[in-house]
Amino acid sequence: MYSSPIIFRMPPELQMTDEQFFEFCQINRDLRIERNQFGDFSIMSPTGSETGNREGNIFGPLWVWSQEDGTGITFSSSTGFKLSTGAQRSPDVSWMKLERWNALSPEEQQKFAPICPDFVVELRSPSDNLKPLQEKMAEYMAEPGVQLGWLIDRQNRKVYVYRPGLPEECLENPATVSGDPVLPGFVLKMSQIW
Repeated sequence: MYSSPIIFRMPPELQMTDEQFFEFCQINRDLRIERNQFGDFSIMSPTGSETGNREGNIFGPLWVWSQEDGTGITFSSSTGFKLSTGAQRSPDVSWMKLERWNALSPEEQQKFAPICPDFVVELRSPSDNLKPLQEKMAEYMAEPGVQLGWLIDRQNRKVYVYRPGLPEECLENPATVSGDPVLPGFVLKMSQIW
């Protein structure tokens, strides 16, 4: 049985500081917790095994490509980032140029880095509604530095491609998806994802 995220709306007087939110996430490591720009929490249980496997099938090839390319680093779904709006998000898979990562202080790198990655991926799980994921992708695309985003909808075999300032592009049942020019030479084989 699948369950949707639990949303907690917080009154202003109960809002956590960034430090308190980070600590809250650390003591609840078995949950995936995000916070929107208004301070409301979204708490999700760990993904199902199949979805976790498909996330790995995205992360693995990206990590290998990144190691060979050498210009950036990859992040798993357990990584939180603080966006310019104040929201704290955890893309399912992401990648960032080293020059942007290295511009952060060691303290910023240790917690929820105050930056949005260059490339973000969200993988729709069976319990996810599409609209909130599309809204999250739009939120990423409004962030400074982000260059490319993929929303992978396994149920409908679609990949929504996002680029800042451009309308989303929908690929119907693609065999592969290319990261060019942001990720030169990176191609994800969708047979491993579907």
